[in-house]
Amino acid sequence: MRKTLLTAVAGAALALSGVGAHADTLDTIKQRGQVICGVNTGLPGFAAPNEKGEWTGLDVDYCRAIAAAVLGDATKAKFVPVSTKDRFTALQSGEIDVLNRNSTWTLGRDTAGMLFAGVNFYDGQGFLVKKSLGVKSATELSGASICAQQGSTGQLTISDYMRTHNLPYNIVSFDTPEEAARAYEGGRCDVNTDDASGLYAVRVKMANPDDHVVLPEIISKEPLAAAVRQGDDKWYNVVKWVHYAMLSAEEAGVTQANVDEMVKSDKPDIKRLLGTEGDFGKQLGLDNQWAYRIVKQVGNYGESFDRNLGPKTVLKIDRGLNNLWTKGGLQYAPPIR
Repeated sequence: MRKTLLTAVAGAALALSGVGAHADTLDTIKQRGQVICGVNTGLPGFAAPNEKGEWTGLDVDYCRAIAAAVLGDATKAKFVPVSTKDRFTALQSGEIDVLNRNSTWTLGRDTAGMLFAGVNFYDGQGFLVKKSLGVKSATELSGASICAQQGSTGQLTISDYMRTHNLPYNIVSFDTPEEAARAYEGGRCDVNTDDASGLYAVRVKMANPDDHVVLPEIISKEPLAAAVRQGDDKWYNVVKWVHYAMLSAEEAGVTQANVDEMVKSDKPDIKRLLGTEGDFGKQLGLDNQWAYRIVKQVGNYGESFDRNLGPKTVLKIDRGLNNLWTKGGLQYAPPIR
């Protein structure tokens, strides 16, 4: 998310100046036999332990897909919860191999020693309101009090939006998103604002989730992507192409249920994806069945989205911009060839 302050980004840039010491992550992971992923401390749908203590979510599936591709076993993934403040330091220090933690890809972070491996969720700042207010659009929020995290760029985005639409408003600031959510539910403000994905997760945790609605307006661009250290090109390529393989599988109609049958396909794009033609896995430093294992053990991107975030889950998030490009969305994988 965009919550990191400029000082935190600057600190990350300074810390990440020493990335060279961790430039062989792929080889290290193969020797260790485990992928270590930095994830959210608890964001339903993206990364959160279930009632059995097992990690679930879109970002968790991504990490398991990496483990399946690199180590042959999706269970060889370790999840390390990292806070908003400490996530980039954890990446730089080598505490984690990859940051799969709903982090926004920005110019400032791109130039601060990080490489972002493709957008796995297109997000943006939104508004959560009580249905009892009868509000259908953010343009109806004149005079509203808005709960927001103190010092976040979200406050700047709100200011720009409300001024543009000539809407008077009042910000009620809190140190953390959790405090803002509790204050909103307790009636201290009319609206809660955060990334839309976070608002859906907040709503699920409320006493009566169906009493609240996320408004349709998205007022910022928050492309969420996994990150690795700059100078770690082999590892970067693997993390990036794991995501693209999940997208390619969905586009080609390759699923967990039919992947063993699809291996017999005579379609060139499916043959290249599943390793029956070419040496594309070897070009990544893997074997040629890397993508087959991803789909077999984890599923394609659409299966992961539907399982963790989709309309049949408690979050009930529509695909929207995260649909495939062939279905009006922005998710698009470069070809494997």
